[in-house]
Amino acid sequence: MSDGIHDSVKDYYGKVLQKSGDLKTTACTTSENESMSKSVKHALSLLSDEVHEKYYGCGIVLPPALENCTVLDLGCGAGRDCFCLSKLIGENGHVTGLDMTQEQLDVANRNISFHTEKFGYSKPNIDFKKGYIEKLTEAGIKASTFDVIVSNCVVNLSPDKEAVLSEAYKVLKEGGEFYFSDVYADRRLSEEILKNEVLWGECIAGALYWEDLINLAIKVGFTSPLLVSASYIDIKNKELKKILGCAQFISATYRLFKIPKGDFRNSIAVYKGGIEDFESNLKFDYNHSFQKGIPVPVTGELSGVLKGSRYSKFFTVEEQKHSSEIINPFHVAGKSSGGCCGKPKQEEKKTKSCCSGEKCN
Repeated sequence: MSDGIHDSVKDYYGKVLQKSGDLKTTACTTSENESMSKSVKHALSLLSDEVHEKYYGCGIVLPPALENCTVLDLGCGAGRDCFCLSKLIGENGHVTGLDMTQEQLDVANRNISFHTEKFGYSKPNIDFKKGYIEKLTEAGIKASTFDVIVSNCVVNLSPDKEAVLSEAYKVLKEGGEFYFSDVYADRRLSEEILKNEVLWGECIAGALYWEDLINLAIKVGFTSPLLVSASYIDIKNKELKKILGCAQFISATYRLFKIPKGDFRNSIAVYKGGIEDFESNLKFDYNHSFQKGIPVPVTGELSGVLKGSRYSKFFTVEEQKHSSEIINPFHVAGKSSGGCCGKPKQEEKKTKSCCSGEKCN
């Protein structure tokens, strides 16, 4: 079945699709992030028309703090995100794009010279390899090589998600990050859906049940996945909607880290600033935003991420002195119905308290 899925997807993206308008769902054409940083917007504006036209990903999927990093793009297609990364990391960083579809790689390779010259680099800081995202080492990618891996609406196209995550973990350096957008389902999908070639190509049939991602990521060694964003997918085609029934789908971005095992405790993290485009405020994931200089409580696992990844130079992290949150009792009193020595102000005239000299009932 694996080879059949690979062949079907290669044919769909290499021969059937000629432009993003040929897609039958919005799974692979999620709108660009409105809060896209200035640096990313500028980099995208420099890319060639051909690379833009051959783009089928889920918005733009790039984490901050990328300067001088080594980055791998899984399922790079025609190279749009790779060329954007090429600009963001600078001439001293390096980007490798991997894809199994020759037609897409042909587009990427013939655009290397254009972007090298456009960015003012003396030599390319980018290369492309043909191979499968489940078999990175077979494609010539060495273990513990990359600071960051990105992937844009591609993991769902693989018939073996555990292998993808395991290989990604293997080729990341310690402290590295896998930052990716993909399609997820609210349930495990039926055999009818799993056998539909069009739904595979449209990034739907291969969608993981979202809780399975959490379990697989932890199983291969990653930290618990941190959700960055999520949005519903619109299935436009009536025939496909009938096959899918009640199943719902989202496009979601997660970040996973390869952090050394340790006894990390709940801590207080303070963002020091220093990340381009995020100098005063850094939204790390859906649950955590950091304002420069403001202490923020974080879990033991997140404290390990902030200490053990490329973000360590941008944060101070100190173990929390107390094992549980200290609550100001006056904040609670303002919301409560009153204790034996006091009622809320609006009730003071109606009821005598036990502190007025009378016995409590």
